Amino acid sequence: MALAQDDVKKPAGRRPGGRRPRGGAVRGWIRRVWPSLTVFVAGFVLWELAVEVFGISSFELAKPSEFLAEMWRSRDMLWDATWVTTQEILYGFLLSFAVGVLLAVLIVRFGWLERALYPLIVLFQVVPKVALAPIFILWFGYGLAPKLLLIVVITFFPITLNMIVGLKAIDQDLLLLMRSVGSSRNQILTRIQIPTSLPYLFAGMRIAITLAVIGAVVAEFSGAENGLGYLIQFASTQLDTPLMFAALTLVSLLGLILYYAMSLLEFVLRKRFPHITADTTR
Repeated sequence: MALAQDDVKKPAGRRPGGRRPRGGAVRGWIRRVWPSLTVFVAGFVLWELAVEVFGISSFELAKPSEFLAEMWRSRDMLWDATWVTTQEILYGFLLSFAVGVLLAVLIVRFGWLERALYPLIVLFQVVPKVALAPIFILWFGYGLAPKLLLIVVITFFPITLNMIVGLKAIDQDLLLLMRSVGSSRNQILTRIQIPTSLPYLFAGMRIAITLAVIGAVVAEFSGAENGLGYLIQFASTQLDTPLMFAALTLVSLLGLILYYAMSLLEFVLRKRFPHITADTTR
Protein backbone atom coordinates (compact mmCIF):
# COMPACT_ATOMS: atom_id res chain seq x y z
CA MET A 1 0.00 0.00 0.00
CA ALA A 2 1.39 3.39 -0.94
CA LEU A 3 2.30 5.68 1.89
CA ALA A 4 0.72 9.09 2.15
CA GLN A 5 3.01 12.03 1.69
CA ASP A 6 2.51 13.13 5.29
CA ASP A 7 3.52 9.67 6.53
CA VAL A 8 7.02 9.98 5.08
CA LYS A 9 9.37 11.17 7.81
CA LYS A 10 11.86 13.81 6.90
CA PRO A 11 15.37 13.77 8.40
CA ALA A 12 15.39 15.74 11.62
CA GLY A 13 17.51 18.85 11.80
CA ARG A 14 17.80 19.23 8.02
CA ARG A 15 16.43 21.82 5.66
CA PRO A 16 15.09 20.90 2.23
CA GLY A 17 18.05 20.25 0.00
CA GLY A 18 20.08 18.54 2.73
CA ARG A 19 21.40 21.65 4.47
CA ARG A 20 21.66 21.84 8.22
CA PRO A 21 19.90 24.72 9.94
CA ARG A 22 22.33 27.31 11.25
CA GLY A 23 21.42 26.58 14.87
CA GLY A 24 22.27 22.90 14.35
CA ALA A 25 25.67 23.83 12.92
CA VAL A 26 26.40 26.03 15.93
CA ARG A 27 25.37 23.28 18.34
CA GLY A 28 27.58 20.82 16.47
CA TRP A 29 30.53 23.21 16.75
CA ILE A 30 29.90 23.63 20.47
CA ARG A 31 29.80 19.84 20.96
CA ARG A 32 33.20 19.55 19.27
CA VAL A 33 34.80 22.41 21.18
CA TRP A 34 33.52 22.12 24.74
CA PRO A 35 35.53 19.00 25.79
CA SER A 36 38.90 20.54 24.91
CA LEU A 37 37.83 23.93 26.28
CA THR A 38 36.73 22.32 29.54
CA VAL A 39 40.06 20.49 29.90
CA PHE A 40 41.94 23.68 29.10
CA VAL A 41 40.08 25.74 31.74
CA ALA A 42 40.30 22.96 34.32
CA GLY A 43 44.04 22.67 33.72
CA PHE A 44 44.53 26.39 34.34
CA VAL A 45 42.44 26.25 37.51
CA LEU A 46 44.40 23.28 38.86
CA TRP A 47 47.66 24.99 37.92
CA GLU A 48 46.64 28.11 39.86
CA LEU A 49 45.57 26.10 42.89
CA ALA A 50 48.68 23.87 42.87
CA VAL A 51 51.05 26.86 42.87
CA GLU A 52 49.07 28.45 45.68
CA VAL A 53 48.68 25.32 47.83
CA PHE A 54 52.27 24.10 47.53
CA GLY A 55 53.72 27.58 47.91
CA ILE A 56 55.78 27.46 44.73
CA SER A 57 57.77 30.63 44.10
CA SER A 58 56.86 32.81 41.13
CA PHE A 59 60.50 32.59 40.03
CA GLU A 60 60.08 28.84 39.57
CA LEU A 61 56.55 28.62 38.20
CA ALA A 62 54.29 31.56 37.46
CA LYS A 63 50.58 31.23 38.13
CA PRO A 64 48.20 31.67 35.19
CA SER A 65 46.80 34.81 36.81
CA GLU A 66 50.31 36.27 37.01
CA PHE A 67 51.38 35.70 33.42
CA LEU A 68 47.95 36.66 32.06
CA ALA A 69 48.28 39.93 33.94
CA GLU A 70 51.81 40.28 32.52
CA MET A 71 50.41 39.74 29.03
CA TRP A 72 48.17 42.76 29.55
CA ARG A 73 50.87 44.95 31.11
CA SER A 74 53.42 44.14 28.39
CA ARG A 75 50.91 43.91 25.55
CA ASP A 76 52.71 46.38 23.28
CA MET A 77 56.06 44.61 23.59
CA LEU A 78 54.45 41.19 23.24
CA TRP A 79 52.44 42.27 20.20
CA ASP A 80 55.58 43.55 18.44
CA ALA A 81 57.41 40.30 19.23
CA THR A 82 54.45 38.21 18.06
CA TRP A 83 54.27 40.11 14.77
CA VAL A 84 57.99 39.62 14.11
CA THR A 85 57.78 35.89 14.81
CA THR A 86 54.60 35.52 12.72
CA GLN A 87 56.31 37.10 9.72
CA GLU A 88 59.27 34.77 10.06
CA ILE A 89 56.96 31.75 10.30
CA LEU A 90 54.87 32.68 7.26
CA TYR A 91 57.80 33.60 5.03
CA GLY A 92 59.69 30.45 6.05
CA PHE A 93 56.63 28.28 5.54
CA LEU A 94 56.00 29.64 2.05
CA LEU A 95 59.61 28.94 1.10
CA SER A 96 59.32 25.45 2.60
CA PHE A 97 56.15 24.84 0.63
CA ALA A 98 57.84 25.81 -2.64
CA VAL A 99 60.94 23.72 -1.92
CA GLY A 100 58.96 20.72 -0.65
CA VAL A 101 56.52 20.60 -3.56
CA LEU A 102 59.26 21.09 -6.15
CA LEU A 103 61.38 18.30 -4.67
CA ALA A 104 58.41 15.93 -4.51
CA VAL A 105 57.40 16.55 -8.12
CA LEU A 106 60.97 16.15 -9.40
CA ILE A 107 61.54 12.97 -7.39
CA VAL A 108 58.35 11.34 -8.69
CA ARG A 109 58.77 12.60 -12.25
CA PHE A 110 62.37 11.43 -12.58
CA GLY A 111 63.07 8.06 -10.99
CA TRP A 112 66.83 8.54 -10.90
CA LEU A 113 66.37 11.65 -8.73
CA GLU A 114 64.52 9.59 -6.14
CA ARG A 115 67.41 7.15 -5.95
CA ALA A 116 69.92 10.00 -5.78
CA LEU A 117 68.19 12.53 -3.49
CA TYR A 118 65.80 10.65 -1.23
CA PRO A 119 68.48 9.10 1.03
CA LEU A 120 70.18 12.50 1.31
CA ILE A 121 66.89 14.17 2.25
CA VAL A 122 66.29 11.62 5.00
CA LEU A 123 69.90 11.92 6.21
CA PHE A 124 69.64 15.71 6.27
CA GLN A 125 66.41 15.48 8.26
CA VAL A 126 68.04 13.63 11.17
CA VAL A 127 70.72 16.30 11.64
CA PRO A 128 69.99 18.23 14.89
CA LYS A 129 68.55 21.54 13.74
CA VAL A 130 69.61 23.34 16.91
CA ALA A 131 73.21 22.70 15.89
CA LEU A 132 72.59 24.27 12.48
CA ALA A 133 71.30 27.58 13.83
CA PRO A 134 74.72 28.96 14.95
CA ILE A 135 76.24 27.86 11.66
CA PHE A 136 73.60 29.70 9.64
CA ILE A 137 74.10 32.82 11.77
CA LEU A 138 77.85 32.59 11.18
CA TRP A 139 77.28 32.39 7.44
CA PHE A 140 74.44 34.89 6.99
CA GLY A 141 74.55 37.17 10.04
CA TYR A 142 71.74 38.08 12.42
CA GLY A 143 69.16 39.16 9.85
CA LEU A 144 66.12 37.38 8.47
CA ALA A 145 68.02 35.01 6.14
CA PRO A 146 69.35 32.49 8.73
CA LYS A 147 65.94 32.29 10.40
CA LEU A 148 64.17 31.55 7.12
CA LEU A 149 66.81 29.00 6.17
CA LEU A 150 66.43 27.17 9.47
CA ILE A 151 62.62 27.13 9.12
CA VAL A 152 62.94 25.71 5.60
CA VAL A 153 65.36 23.02 6.78
CA ILE A 154 62.96 21.99 9.56
CA THR A 155 59.66 22.14 7.66
CA PHE A 156 60.22 21.03 4.06
CA PHE A 157 60.50 17.32 4.91
CA PRO A 158 56.85 16.57 5.86
CA ILE A 159 55.65 18.49 2.80
CA THR A 160 57.97 16.57 0.49
CA LEU A 161 57.30 13.18 2.05
CA ASN A 162 53.50 13.52 2.11
CA MET A 163 53.32 14.79 -1.44
CA ILE A 164 55.52 11.98 -2.71
CA VAL A 165 53.11 9.51 -1.11
CA GLY A 166 50.18 11.35 -2.67
CA LEU A 167 51.73 11.47 -6.12
CA LYS A 168 52.28 7.72 -5.98
CA ALA A 169 48.76 7.00 -4.72
CA ILE A 170 47.26 7.13 -8.22
CA ASP A 171 44.68 4.49 -9.17
CA GLN A 172 46.52 1.95 -11.32
CA ASP A 173 43.46 1.33 -13.53
CA LEU A 174 43.22 5.06 -14.21
CA LEU A 175 46.93 5.15 -14.94
CA LEU A 176 46.60 2.34 -17.48
CA LEU A 177 43.63 4.12 -19.05
CA MET A 178 45.59 7.37 -19.41
CA ARG A 179 48.48 5.50 -20.99
CA SER A 180 46.19 3.63 -23.34
CA VAL A 181 44.88 6.89 -24.81
CA GLY A 182 48.41 8.17 -25.39
CA SER A 183 48.79 10.56 -22.42
CA SER A 184 52.33 11.67 -21.75
CA ARG A 185 54.01 11.43 -18.33
CA ASN A 186 53.65 15.19 -17.89
CA GLN A 187 49.92 15.02 -18.66
CA ILE A 188 49.45 12.20 -16.17
CA LEU A 189 51.38 14.20 -13.59
CA THR A 190 49.41 17.44 -14.00
CA ARG A 191 45.93 16.00 -14.60
CA ILE A 192 45.92 12.97 -12.30
CA GLN A 193 48.82 12.75 -9.88
CA ILE A 194 48.92 16.32 -8.59
CA PRO A 195 45.14 16.56 -7.94
CA THR A 196 45.27 13.15 -6.23
CA SER A 197 48.13 14.28 -4.00
CA LEU A 198 46.41 17.40 -2.62
CA PRO A 199 44.87 15.79 0.50
CA TYR A 200 48.26 14.30 1.34
CA LEU A 201 49.89 17.66 0.70
CA PHE A 202 47.53 19.41 3.12
CA ALA A 203 48.33 16.81 5.77
CA GLY A 204 52.01 17.61 5.35
CA MET A 205 51.30 21.36 5.44
CA ARG A 206 49.48 21.05 8.77
CA ILE A 207 52.55 19.32 10.23
CA ALA A 208 54.92 21.80 8.60
CA ILE A 209 53.20 24.93 9.93
CA THR A 210 53.67 23.75 13.52
CA LEU A 211 57.31 22.89 12.82
CA ALA A 212 57.73 26.37 11.35
CA VAL A 213 56.76 27.85 14.72
CA ILE A 214 59.43 25.72 16.41
CA GLY A 215 61.99 26.68 13.78
CA ALA A 216 61.35 30.41 14.22
CA VAL A 217 61.68 30.22 18.01
CA VAL A 218 64.88 28.12 17.82
CA ALA A 219 66.37 30.59 15.34
CA GLU A 220 65.51 33.50 17.64
CA PHE A 221 67.13 31.69 20.56
CA SER A 222 70.39 31.54 18.64
CA GLY A 223 70.51 35.15 17.56
CA ALA A 224 67.80 37.80 17.27
CA GLU A 225 66.91 41.29 18.41
CA ASN A 226 63.15 40.77 18.57
CA GLY A 227 60.54 38.04 18.43
CA LEU A 228 58.92 35.71 20.92
CA GLY A 229 61.95 33.41 21.07
CA TYR A 230 64.20 36.37 21.86
CA LEU A 231 61.71 37.54 24.50
CA ILE A 232 61.63 34.10 26.16
CA GLN A 233 65.40 34.01 26.34
CA PHE A 234 65.59 37.60 27.61
CA ALA A 235 62.98 36.94 30.30
CA SER A 236 64.85 33.82 31.47
CA THR A 237 68.09 35.79 31.92
CA GLN A 238 66.20 38.42 33.93
CA LEU A 239 64.38 35.76 36.02
CA ASP A 240 61.12 37.29 34.83
CA THR A 241 59.09 34.09 34.91
CA PRO A 242 55.66 35.70 34.28
CA LEU A 243 56.97 37.38 31.12
CA MET A 244 58.58 34.11 29.99
CA PHE A 245 55.31 32.20 30.44
CA ALA A 246 53.38 34.99 28.72
CA ALA A 247 55.62 34.67 25.66
CA LEU A 248 55.37 30.87 25.77
CA THR A 249 51.58 31.14 25.86
CA LEU A 250 51.60 33.37 22.80
CA VAL A 251 53.88 30.95 20.95
CA SER A 252 51.47 28.11 21.71
CA LEU A 253 48.43 30.14 20.67
CA LEU A 254 50.18 31.21 17.48
CA GLY A 255 50.92 27.62 16.55
CA LEU A 256 47.33 26.60 17.30
CA ILE A 257 45.89 29.43 15.21
CA LEU A 258 48.14 28.68 12.25
CA TYR A 259 47.36 24.96 12.41
CA TYR A 260 43.61 25.56 12.28
CA ALA A 261 44.06 28.25 9.65
CA MET A 262 45.67 25.58 7.46
CA SER A 263 42.72 23.26 8.15
CA LEU A 264 40.33 26.09 7.24
CA LEU A 265 42.19 26.70 3.98
CA GLU A 266 41.86 23.03 3.10
CA PHE A 267 38.13 23.11 3.92
CA VAL A 268 37.54 26.19 1.75
CA LEU A 269 39.46 24.72 -1.19
CA ARG A 270 37.53 21.47 -0.95
CA LYS A 271 34.26 23.38 -1.05
CA ARG A 272 35.43 25.54 -3.92
CA PHE A 273 37.13 22.80 -5.98
CA PRO A 274 35.53 19.49 -4.93
CA HIS A 275 36.55 17.78 -8.16
CA ILE A 276 40.28 18.14 -7.46
CA THR A 277 40.40 18.11 -3.66
CA ALA A 278 38.37 15.02 -2.88
CA ASP A 279 39.69 13.14 0.13
CA THR A 280 41.39 10.07 -1.31
CA THR A 281 42.95 9.03 1.98
CA ARG A 282 39.79 7.43 3.35
